[in-house]
Amino acid sequence: MQVKYKDGKNMAMAMLVEEICLPNGLRVEVWDQSISIAENTTKVELLIRIRVELQPSYFIKPEHFEIVREIMGTEIFYEYKKQRPFVSNKEKDAVFRELVDTFKQDSLPYLARPKFPHNFTLSKYWDIEKNRYKYRRFS
Repeated sequence: MQVKYKDGKNMAMAMLVEEICLPNGLRVEVWDQSISIAENTTKVELLIRIRVELQPSYFIKPEHFEIVREIMGTEIFYEYKKQRPFVSNKEKDAVFRELVDTFKQDSLPYLARPKFPHNFTLSKYWDIEKNRYKYRRFS
């Protein structure tokens, strides 16, 4: 299945492997973006995506919400990628499963916290404030 990012760019050939509903209301998408490198070799790549809807209650001031909404839209995405190049085709499924299991063990408890959406959206606001040159609103 080919999927496009919100900005219209192709995400390359990717397969949605799993969706995980978190207690904080977010949904984790687990994507397999592995690609064949040679006849017997694969680059195993895991992509994790979480869509976070912006809410005014996440921000201290309404103008902070407006700045982020104007620049990033009404939803933002948490993304995590991990890859292993040059994996034997015989081992690719096991390696992918290992990447997923490690992510679940190490990251899911943090992402499932009730305050994660709030903290993540605030981090985007602070990134805008610290790096104004990167964002079109401040160009």
